Amino acid sequence: MSMLSRGCYAASFAETDADLRAAQRLRYLAFRGEEGDGLDADDFDGACAHVLVEETRTGTLVCCFRLLHLSRGDEIARSYSAQFYELSGLERFDGPMVEMGRFCIHPAWRDPDILRVAWGAMTAYVDREGVEMLFGCSSFQGTDATLYADAFALLRDRYLAPKRWLPRVKAPSVFEFAKRLRRRPDLKAAQAKMPPLLRTYLLMGGWVSDHAVVDADLNTLHVFTGLEIRTVPAARKRLLRAVAG
Repeated sequence: MSMLSRGCYAASFAETDADLRAAQRLRYLAFRGEEGDGLDADDFDGACAHVLVEETRTGTLVCCFRLLHLSRGDEIARSYSAQFYELSGLERFDGPMVEMGRFCIHPAWRDPDILRVAWGAMTAYVDREGVEMLFGCSSFQGTDATLYADAFALLRDRYLAPKRWLPRVKAPSVFEFAKRLRRRPDLKAAQAKMPPLLRTYLLMGGWVSDHAVVDADLNTLHVFTGLEIRTVPAARKRLLRAVAG
């Protein structure tokens, strides 16, 4: 089902098994760094809606992500993120929530309009479904936390979750940057190392966990990321809705 079309790109929901496999192949390429017939798939795929962003001229799949809709916080144990974070604080959230997961952009495509169209599609979904919180895992490539010291220091200083929502440690291997880092962040270096998806969350008023999970399987460090829709600045909402149409 078509969601929106802007410029060179169009976003739509996956409708067929072939659509889902295309998303899984792109995820495999983005997360594993290998082309071919490999699929990045798990048991959560069947419970999610999948959004595909294609380049309209060639039909090339350039971005995808999946959405898990929860009616309220007491369902959060169903989420992918709950495997890695203790989320009992968020069980008290009393509005509709959506977990955005497995977000990836084709590594050969660098056009910033791809991310804009993806967020436009998400905005259209949020408005239509009355979603009150977005959440998910935002990933840093690799598992060497020292490469991202400035970024983690900036997250510690400015973007930690409110105490009532703060995720606790659950995964066996984590980097507790809020406790371990003592440095002041170099802002330029921090922004350069911040993943684009996470940067967008933060610009909208998002927040993160106080620790990063070391995911050896996907070779990433990831932080839990949340965004209460009511806190998104009005100017940012206008920009997103202009894309969403």
